[in-house]
This record gives sequence, C-alpha cells and structure tokens, in this order.
Amino acid sequence: MSTVALLGTGIMGSGMARNLLRAGFEVRVWNRTREKAVALTADGAIVADGPAEAVAGADVVLTMLADGAAVARAMAAAVEGLSAGQVWAQMGTVGVAALEELAVFAQEHGLVFVDAPVQGTRQPAEAGTLVVLVSGPADPRLDPVFAAVGGKVLRAGDEPGAATRLKLATVGYAITVTAAVGEALALAEGLGVDTDLFAQAVTGGPMDNPYLQAKMRAVLERDFSPSFTVRGAEKDTGLIADAAEAAGISVDLAVAARARFHRADALGHGDEDMAAGYFAGFPDQP
Repeated sequence: MSTVALLGTGIMGSGMARNLLRAGFEVRVWNRTREKAVALTADGAIVADGPAEAVAGADVVLTMLADGAAVARAMAAAVEGLSAGQVWAQMGTVGVAALEELAVFAQEHGLVFVDAPVQGTRQPAEAGTLVVLVSGPADPRLDPVFAAVGGKVLRAGDEPGAATRLKLATVGYAITVTAAVGEALALAEGLGVDTDLFAQAVTGGPMDNPYLQAKMRAVLERDFSPSFTVRGAEKDTGLIADAAEAAGISVDLAVAARARFHRADALGHGDEDMAAGYFAGFPDQP
C-alpha cells in the first residue's frame, strides 16, 4: 500500500482524498482548518497535526491549496519530514510565477517536482473524473494516484509550468463563460425579461451546452452551493491577468470578469459558487 500525503482538504482536496482511499492508498491529510481534515477520518484518512508529520515517509506528496503562498507556507512547514527523492505533485492553481518559485524549492530539497493542476470542480473531484494536466518528470509513482482522482490525464510538456499555463487558459474559458451567463441573466432581469424565456431562447440551439445549463440553473434556482467559489474565480482571473501581462497578451474578458467577481465578493457572495457572480449586476442591492 503506497502512502499519499495530501496537504489541503477543501472542496477539491476532500473529494480527491476519498477517491485515493477507495483506490487503496494510505492517505495522510493535513489542512490549516483542522475540522476539514478530521471529516475524512470516517473514510479512513489519517489526520496529521502538521505538514511535516503528513509528508514523513510518504511515497507521494500532493498539494491542493488555495494559492501559491499557501503552498509555499505548507511546504516550508513540511521541511523536517521531507526526504530527497520524494515525488511532489502540485495540483492546485497557483499561477506561473508562484509555480516557478515552488519548483526552485523542490530542487533545493531534492524533490521530484511535477506540475499537475486539475481541471474540474466539486462534482468531478468527488466522482474521480477530474482532468489532470501534467508537465515535468514522468514519474511512475504518480500513475495510480492520477488514475484514482482523474478520468483523463493530459500531458502538457516536459518542463514544470507547461501544465499550469494550460490550466490558466482552460480555467479562463470556464470563468469568463460563467461571468457571461450571470451578466446575461442580470441584464434580462433588469430589462424586465422573463428569465425562463431567456432560458428557452438559448436552450437547444447553437449557443447551448451543458456548462451553460448548469450555471444558468444555479442562478435561476438560486442554488449557489459551491463547486468553485466566487473568491476562487476572482483569484484565478488575477493569475490569468498576471500571466497574460508577462506574455504581452490582453485578456479583456478575464479582467472584466475579475471585476464582477470582486463586486460579488464585496456583496457577501465570496464563498458561494462562482455563478453568484450574477449578483455583480446589481451593485446597489445588498
């Protein structure tokens, strides 16, 4: 039985942990908010008191934390438990600049560093059908890990960073589509249009797709149970804007979406699903 240390058991990490346990791995978990990790003990996870305890002797280390700074703090706290040759798959969305800094940390400590952000939200994380985007060394220790959490593994390149760049492009698409759905529904409502008629108009034609239906249903039913939060979308659009600026690319839609998510967060919807960016269309309403 291989041992996996998973640092970060939020919306995504908890689903990944359960799938790793079902696949027969021994899973040690750590989370800054301990209660989120303790919830996994019923599934067989071992809760560590700190990152160093979680990673000590583990065959594979996974990080699934909110941002690059959180990953850097957790790995710095894990140093005493790390050993040269351990494989570390960084699976959260941290952006290009942070990924480069984490790769340097891995090199300094003799770790095999793999850039492996996942594409998907709560539902595929729980179902084990995430898309795992991978770049860096092809380490066979990760094959069964990725098979447990993902429905597809897509290799983006040999150098760490290639997968993160691909993830920024794909998540940018998802986020801007979500922002567009929310804005269109807010516009319809503001113009006195029956939103059910809007839904009928876009359903079944060339504009229709399952993602549109899911986010439109969330808004119309006012069910903002988070699959990926407003605050997370705001963070990722910032990473996209930073990477685009460094590459000399204009990402007007991502910048505009970030402003909408920022307003929705300020209105109290930061922990709701990013479909709640819809509320940005009504900045004067509480």
